[in-house]
Amino acid sequence: MLTILGFVMIAAFLVLIMMKKMSPMAALVLIPALFCVLAGQGAHLGDYVLKGIGDLAPTAAMLMFAIIYFGVMIDVGLFDPIVRGILKFCKADPVRVVVGTALLAAIVSLDGDGSTTFMITVSALYPLYKRLKMSLVVMTGVAATANGVMNTLPWGGPTARAATALKLDAGDIFVPMIPALAVGLVAVFALAYVLGRRERKRLGVLTLGDTGPVTETVPENETEQVLVGAGAGGTGGTRRATGGAGSATGSDDEPAAGSKEQAADDDGLQVLDPQRATLRPKLYWFNAALTLALLTLLILQTLPIPVLFLLGAALALTVNFPHMKDQKARVAAHAENVLNVSGMVFAAAVFTGVLTGTGMVEHMARWLVSGIPDALGPHMGIVTGVLSIPLTYFMSNDGFYFGIVPILAEAGAAHGVAPIEIARASLIGQALHMSSPLVPAVYVLVGMAKVEFGDHTKFTVKWAALTSLVVLCAGVLLGII
Repeated sequence: MLTILGFVMIAAFLVLIMMKKMSPMAALVLIPALFCVLAGQGAHLGDYVLKGIGDLAPTAAMLMFAIIYFGVMIDVGLFDPIVRGILKFCKADPVRVVVGTALLAAIVSLDGDGSTTFMITVSALYPLYKRLKMSLVVMTGVAATANGVMNTLPWGGPTARAATALKLDAGDIFVPMIPALAVGLVAVFALAYVLGRRERKRLGVLTLGDTGPVTETVPENETEQVLVGAGAGGTGGTRRATGGAGSATGSDDEPAAGSKEQAADDDGLQVLDPQRATLRPKLYWFNAALTLALLTLLILQTLPIPVLFLLGAALALTVNFPHMKDQKARVAAHAENVLNVSGMVFAAAVFTGVLTGTGMVEHMARWLVSGIPDALGPHMGIVTGVLSIPLTYFMSNDGFYFGIVPILAEAGAAHGVAPIEIARASLIGQALHMSSPLVPAVYVLVGMAKVEFGDHTKFTVKWAALTSLVVLCAGVLLGII
């Protein structure tokens, strides 16, 4: 009974949010509450929710202060050179923009924290996607998939969990997997190229000139697209994507040259305005050193991550904005993102709390494992790799690695499959896991990119699952799994 309820609850959640019948936050709270009652455990709902909130509270705190920290770094201009560098590389070509998204997400993922990766990637690329009228779900999908492949780093979490659960060395698990993961990363770049080609076909090609507007050939029946520098004006029916602090618009009702709207995106928000009052050029190297030190301490795990971001945010605010009024203004400027993300994390705590507390997760997992035919016993490595794709999507990493992987390892050992092989195979599903509704970082991604979670899910799941299968095939062919 609990097995059926678990699967139905997950299916109901996904269908409702993808059909946009409920908001993700409401669905994460109301659906599990309903199914907890249906499971006959409504009296324990409060205990399950409080347990879930207690488990995720450190994550919510980390995200709150991480958003403030990186928000301040964006305000003071730390990432402006990165944006300019990406603009120069991309040259407003959709193919380069999407490939650049995969590259930036993969590089930043070296810190092992998905939230940090998404905040930096979206902060740098969101303005460019908006100006060029590119699909924002392409950005979120590519970034999440690239981060998922890189999430297998020993300090990223899954590898350490697998090593702990099976009492193995993390290096013995990860190092042999590097070739297969490299193939997975190549697959992400190939995906980015294909999606970029689609965007180029839909939008045409623009180039970013050093001075003045540059016009290139665009698809037939498309309006001429011109990329102009910040503050450049013009009238008429041209479709324009402004550089610098400009805005993208597809209508004829364009603002006059030099108007305030040209320094804002479609939502009226400032987009890395080079003249913004919050810039602190004299403190650039201090902020760069502070960020590098923060990421280094994060990788070394010197202190808990929430503590590191709490201290970093306090120090960044104090040094860059010594006046109390300015500090309050910066916190208020990022309050919407903080509230949206932390709210989603606590809502997800209801979902995970009920799923775990009622025993649904355990029953679902044991049902899946019991359904494996004996003939597949000698191939438990491949079976584990395949199962890791859906299971790490519908479960937290803790639940999968500490609850399911040991069971799979026992089944494999009965057929002569070494635990180290099961551990390596268990990493396969991480490309999809980073888009799971149970991963707090994904709400940072879709929240900052202003993308509906349902839209992100519909777009990303198929590509991320395909990437995971590529990693699995590479592992099998290379003899790793």
